[in-house]
Amino acid sequence: MDKKNALRAGALAAGTTLMMLLMSSPALALTRDDGDDPGPGLSVIQTLGLYVLIPVALFAVIAGLVMALDRSKIRTIKPSSNTDAKSGAGAKA
Repeated sequence: MDKKNALRAGALAAGTTLMMLLMSSPALALTRDDGDDPGPGLSVIQTLGLYVLIPVALFAVIAGLVMALDRSKIRTIKPSSNTDAKSGAGAKA
């Protein structure tokens, strides 16, 4: 029964993807719209800087600020006190 449902879900996903690809029309992107005024294209270096280097640098700055401004104590693993034989109610009994 699970195999049948998986096959049905795969067929549905493939059909939906195929219909979306067929319904979209990328060829219409070649025609210019009124008021369309594209600027000059970006070089490879500019594209990598814009979409790779700037986000990585932003992540590094935010992570650095979070680590630098973290005022919590250094956390260490301490042994658990509930394994002690003479703790709490056990000591009074």
